[in-house]
Amino acid sequence: MTNRFAVLLAAGRGTRMKSKLYKVLHPVCGKPMVMHVVDAISQLNMKKTVTVVGHGAEDVRAQLEGRTDFVLQQEQLGTGHAVLQTEPVLGKENGVTLVVCGDTPLLQAQTLEALLQEHESRQAKVTILTAQASDPTGYGRIIRNESGLVDKIVEHKDATAEERNIKEINTGVYCFDNQALFKALKQVTNDNAQGEYYLPDVVGILTARGETVVAYQTESLEETLGVNDRVQLAEAEKMMRKRINERHMTNGVTMMDPEQTYIEADVVIGRDTIIYPGTKISGKSVIGEDCKIGPQSDITDCKIGDGTVVRQSVAEQSEIGAHVQIGPYAHIRPESAIFDEVKIGNFVEVKKSMVGKGSKASHLTYIGDAEVGSGVNIGCGTITVNYDGKNKYLTKIADGVFVGCNSNLVAPVTIGKNAYIAAGSTITEDVPGEALSIARARQVNKENYVHKLKHKQ
Repeated sequence: MTNRFAVLLAAGRGTRMKSKLYKVLHPVCGKPMVMHVVDAISQLNMKKTVTVVGHGAEDVRAQLEGRTDFVLQQEQLGTGHAVLQTEPVLGKENGVTLVVCGDTPLLQAQTLEALLQEHESRQAKVTILTAQASDPTGYGRIIRNESGLVDKIVEHKDATAEERNIKEINTGVYCFDNQALFKALKQVTNDNAQGEYYLPDVVGILTARGETVVAYQTESLEETLGVNDRVQLAEAEKMMRKRINERHMTNGVTMMDPEQTYIEADVVIGRDTIIYPGTKISGKSVIGEDCKIGPQSDITDCKIGDGTVVRQSVAEQSEIGAHVQIGPYAHIRPESAIFDEVKIGNFVEVKKSMVGKGSKASHLTYIGDAEVGSGVNIGCGTITVNYDGKNKYLTKIADGVFVGCNSNLVAPVTIGKNAYIAAGSTITEDVPGEALSIARARQVNKENYVHKLKHKQ
C-alpha cells in the first residue's frame, strides 16, 4: 500500500477575524476548526501528519499535541513556502501527500479518501479537489485540456472573460506525489503582486513537464468552505450544526425544531430521546435513551441516564442518573452526582453534591457540598449552609430523612437515618437517626400587642 502523509496548513493568524485568537482555533460547534480537520485526516490511515504553524502559535501546538508533528513557518510567505517548511520531515519520503488547510472544518473524511483514491488510481503527480460554484467569483478556475486532465489553474483576477465563465473552482486541497511536490516547490517563485510563493504554481510546473495532473470534483461546495472572517465562521457553524443534527436524527433522536437546537460535535445521544427547541448540549455530554431535554436547557459535559427529563434547566460537568426529573429552572453545578429517580424541581441549585436514589428537592432549595442519601425529602427553602467566609464544609443527610421547609443545615453537620427536621429549624449540631429535631424559638403570642402599640403612638 502507498504510504500516505498529510500537511496541515495552520500558520496564518487570520487578520480578518479581528481576534486575539489564532484563526484555526476559533470553535465550530464547540471544537476548534483545526481539530475538525485533524479528526477527518486521522481516519485516512496516514503514516505521518505534519502541521505548519506560525511564530507564536503555542496555543495551536497545545491543542494538537500528540496528534501531529509540527514545523514552524517563521515568515508568512505563501502556501508554497509553508509546505516547503515540511521538507526536513517529509522530503525524503516516497508516497502520497495530502495538503489541506486548517480553516476548512467542514471537510469530511470520505471526501478526502475519495480524493486520495482518485489520485492513486490515476497514478497522477497532482490531484486537485474541485467543486462546481454557481458564482465562482474570486476562486481559481480549473482549466482542463481535451483529455479532461488539468492544464492549469487560473486565478480570477488573471482569467479571461471566457475562463471566468468556468464554474469548476479550486478548493485549495491537493494530493501530490511527494517527491514531485518537493522538487517542484524549489522552482516556485514569488514573482507576483503579493510577493509570495503559491502552492498552485506547482501545478503549472508539473504540467509543463508533461506530468499527469487530474481533478476530483466533490458534489458539495459548502464542504470546502474556508473560514476567513466571522461571517464565514457563522456560516460554517450553521452548516456543521445541520450536519450534526441530521446525524442524530438519522440515528433515532427526535428534534422538534432542528434549526433551534444546538448540539456540539462530540455529544452522544441515545435513540428515542426528544430534544426540544432552544436546547444546547455541549462538550463530551452523553444523553441516554428515551430522555426529554428542553426546551431551553443548557447541558455541558454531563452524563445523563435513560428516561431522564431536563426542562428549562442548566447542568454542568455532572452525572445524572436514569428516570430523573430536573427543572424547570434548576441548576446542576459541576461535580454533582444525581442518582436514579431523583427529583430536582424548580429553582433548586445543586453544587458539588451527591443526591441518592429517589430523593426529592422539589423547589427553592440550595444543596451545596452535601451527601444526600436515598429516599430523602428536602422541603422548600432548605439551605445547606456550607461556607463560613473562608472554608467550605460538608453536610451529610442519611437515608430516609425528612427536612421541613425553610430549614438551614449549618455544616459541618450530619443528619441521621430517618430523622425529621422541623420546618423553620436552623440545625447546628448532629441529629441522631429516628429523631425529631426542632431548632427554633418557641412561638409566643402577645395578646392585644398591636392595640397597645398604636396607643403609645
